[in-house]
Amino acid sequence: MKKFLLAAMTLSIMMSGTAVFAEEPAEETVAEETATEETTEEETTEEGTNSLNWEDVEPILEAGEVNGDFHTFDEIDVKIWLPEGCDPVELTDEDKENGYIGYFMPEDESAAVAVVYVDVNGMSLEEYAEYLASEDDVAEVEAGTVNGFPCVTYKMPENDSMNITFTTEAGYALEVTCTPASEENAELVWGVVMASIQSAS
Repeated sequence: MKKFLLAAMTLSIMMSGTAVFAEEPAEETVAEETATEETTEEETTEEGTNSLNWEDVEPILEAGEVNGDFHTFDEIDVKIWLPEGCDPVELTDEDKENGYIGYFMPEDESAAVAVVYVDVNGMSLEEYAEYLASEDDVAEVEAGTVNGFPCVTYKMPENDSMNITFTTEAGYALEVTCTPASEENAELVWGVVMASIQSAS
């Protein structure tokens, strides 16, 4: 996937020394998050809350001339940015029955992004994070916010994936899985993809 590697290399150069999902002092983010998103006081004032914001990442993409597009979904008011060449794949009825609402790949199928509804049996985000941390095949479980929405990120080394999960009002989880995670600089690209997840309206 040449375009994927080009995006990764460009982002690596543009973002060298900058963590994609970094700890930020609460006083620097509270005002911004309060003004733009409906988040709770606890979520926006907690010291060292991990935070990703599209408004911080977008200028880097523009400066590096990294091309991509936002994609939306019929099932939920969410949009996600993906690098050029990572195109939607038509879902089968079985895919939809298994909770998939979006699946994206380049022509050579060397990378993939899956957007899925997951039945978490009504667990809260905190409970789901605890469950993930107890699983042997899950690593680096972290709580944070993306564009003001609480989330949990984690990796599954055996699947070579990076994942991010949000809970919904219906008691399900919206999960985005990006693979491969081991490709050089892939974490930067997937970090940007995760930073783009936001309300579509």
